[in-house]
Amino acid sequence: MAFSMPRAAMMTGALALAAVSLPAQAQLGGLFDSTRRGAEKADNCGKGKKGDRGRGALGGLLGGAVDQVTRNAGLPSFLPVPEFSDQLSESIACRLDPEEQKQAAEATLSVTRTDSEDAVPEVGASASWTSETRENVSGTSTVTGREASRGDLDCITVTDVVIIEGEETRAEKRMCRAPGSARYSIIA
Repeated sequence: MAFSMPRAAMMTGALALAAVSLPAQAQLGGLFDSTRRGAEKADNCGKGKKGDRGRGALGGLLGGAVDQVTRNAGLPSFLPVPEFSDQLSESIACRLDPEEQKQAAEATLSVTRTDSEDAVPEVGASASWTSETRENVSGTSTVTGREASRGDLDCITVTDVVIIEGEETRAEKRMCRAPGSARYSIIA
């Protein structure tokens, strides 16, 4: 009998450690009535990548509720166009239709474009656009910072602001260019 108590305690401890090491979503996922999770969702725009352990069960539950309300209200949710992924952050692209994404990317290119690899975009340079496909949608791209050169990369910060029906979304993106290149691209 002396072995059964410690053995039971060890088994309970092992099970507890196994449960703690699992992500919260895996531990509690069955408690919530949601069969569409994580990367399985085609409209998962801006909510993390497959395997993102930081979301947790509560975030998944609240995010799913917001998604459902958004869909029920008929609010649009767009997917990023891969062609513009080096110029637009996902959080901005997800709010814009493909034509608007093109306009926003062109605004970013406009403020980051230089004549030579020695030239640098001016902090404060800004370009605006107005949607040609939806009313009350506009945006700006502004160079808001410059990093001291580190090694081979020349980097700047660009802030995008998108206004949709009076609601502002703001996103900063770090953009760099390699030696010999005149074009800046988003760096992860």
